[in-house]
Amino acid sequence: MDATMGGVHAPTTSTELRLHNLTRLLRAVHAGGGELTRSQLTRELGLARGTATVLVSELAAAEMVLERPPADRPRGRPTHLVGPHPRGPVALAADLREDSWSITAAALGGASETLECRHHTAGLATDVLAELSGALRRRMAELDGRVVGIGISVPASVRDGRVVDAVHLGWHDVDLVSLLRLDGHPLVRLGNDATLAALAEARRGALRGVGLGLHLHVSLGVGGALVVGGRPLTGARGMAGEFGHLPLAGDPGQACACGSRGCWDLDVGANALIRHLGQDIPVDRRLDHAERLIALAADGDPASGRAVEIIARAFGRGIGALVNAHDPEAVTLSGLGARLYEAAPQTVTAGCEEALMAFRRQSPAVITASHLGAAAPRIGTAEMVFDAFLTAEGLRTWRTHRITSA
Repeated sequence: MDATMGGVHAPTTSTELRLHNLTRLLRAVHAGGGELTRSQLTRELGLARGTATVLVSELAAAEMVLERPPADRPRGRPTHLVGPHPRGPVALAADLREDSWSITAAALGGASETLECRHHTAGLATDVLAELSGALRRRMAELDGRVVGIGISVPASVRDGRVVDAVHLGWHDVDLVSLLRLDGHPLVRLGNDATLAALAEARRGALRGVGLGLHLHVSLGVGGALVVGGRPLTGARGMAGEFGHLPLAGDPGQACACGSRGCWDLDVGANALIRHLGQDIPVDRRLDHAERLIALAADGDPASGRAVEIIARAFGRGIGALVNAHDPEAVTLSGLGARLYEAAPQTVTAGCEEALMAFRRQSPAVITASHLGAAAPRIGTAEMVFDAFLTAEGLRTWRTHRITSA
């Protein structure tokens, strides 16, 4: 995207060139977590020192960035970090789960704060989304014009702002963006939770700088994405990464709620763990309950321990199959997947090695539990919003708004 103005055409006028460089600078500030100095940004972007000074000054005047001295100021010529302005742009990230939703505010550079969390009982989409919409509107009002976009993460297959299939919520073909009724805010984006977790891992986690990686996010079932050059592959229709619905289950004839049979979801995730123990837990309580079961297993509870071992082995075997198919450099795990790996690393690894082709066992892909944890989908959601905002058009709109409201 850096080679074009918002992906449309290369800059041809001095005004377009300035906007192009301002956008490049902002993207670099964001990617660097607000921890790069003006000198580092100048070198990274290949700018003249005077040009960089003018650009940073212009962004500071628009209340997008703020220069500050580093905590450990080096000797010699003083240098300043270029980070987010305290009144700068904010992305709102709503993480809608099967049992709850949360709203997080993320600033340029990636720093974020969770503003609100609410439990919900899975039911009609209109009821759940009405409550979420009200909360988003309140948060936008509190942030007083700083919100540049809203992102929604959902545990569902999504396409063109619609939930195509949310198996565990019981939602099918739901126009989620329209139901939120956030009219007047042009930048609203919807994404699959596992794909957004993969985006977070590529930008802020262990897949940063990895040419080809595999990310798996486990909640009630399994999803994820293949990450190539820092971007999750979303497929021709935006619905790739439904790894949980590959026919990898131990019982190929068992029916899955998605309409297929023998899905990997049947053997991995909160649903499978609870089912192995013969328990009947409502959908809106299963994730929390699965976390408790893994904790019980770690404390030595025999029944929970056996169930975790069974799930971990099935998880590992599926990872091995995906490594055979995609040949990733690294595999990262978030959500319940990270918890399973931390609880039974040897079992997951053994299951993976069983499924690997013989030649791959000599140098298997490294499996890593994400340090982003449960926050991965909402971090990825904020990144999705900033990807859409940090363009020449987004910058032009922000600067116009700042001039108008001054």
